[in-house]
Amino acid sequence: MGRMFEKRKATMFKRWDKMAKLFTRIGKEIVMAVKAGGPSPEANPALRRAIQNARAANMPKDKVEGAIKRASGQDAKDYAVLIYEGYGPHGVPILVETATDNPTRTIANIRSHFKKGGGAVGASGSVAFMFDKMGVFTIEADVGDPEELELELIDDGLQDMEASEDDEGNPILILKCEFTDFGTLQNGLEQRNITPKSSAAAYIPQSTVSLSDEQTDEVLALVDRLEQDDDVQQVFHNLD
Repeated sequence: MGRMFEKRKATMFKRWDKMAKLFTRIGKEIVMAVKAGGPSPEANPALRRAIQNARAANMPKDKVEGAIKRASGQDAKDYAVLIYEGYGPHGVPILVETATDNPTRTIANIRSHFKKGGGAVGASGSVAFMFDKMGVFTIEADVGDPEELELELIDDGLQDMEASEDDEGNPILILKCEFTDFGTLQNGLEQRNITPKSSAAAYIPQSTVSLSDEQTDEVLALVDRLEQDDDVQQVFHNLD
């Protein structure tokens, strides 16, 4: 009984840690969006996207409003979005997107994570050519006829749409476009009164690799280590 309780407690703490990290990441998105385009969501598409992502993550409204208020102040931090490239165990290419106010601290931590995880940081361009930067939108599946919507959105830059499920098992649609068409596709959805559950830039691997379960666990352990870093926003790899 005691062992089961401890296991449940550990699972609960892990879930809380994951949620706290997600809120931190979205908070940085909000700060960067406000500093770049102002505090009005109506006039700032990037801020609208960040707020949508906050709602999808069940981020409390007061935290969202607090992030917007802090970003509007004179003492708000300036975050730089930096991409680091490297290889994980078994030669798996990894891209790490960060948002940092201290690049010196960030690269030192990234190098340490890679080294401890059995990988190594690479030079700029050593990995990025294996990925395509794309816009990815997640929307509710109940938007009418998916095939008709797909045909309509092609003119707005849609490249691919696939059915999937969210973490709770609810049906969703995942839409992808070239990153240069991100704003065009967002406008296309808004014109059809479709509010995305989430949206972001993502690095999609051009091809994937399959490893054994043990090897996969080694790579994912490094990915998890990187994702726990406060400066890291997203981690991309080409594991199948």
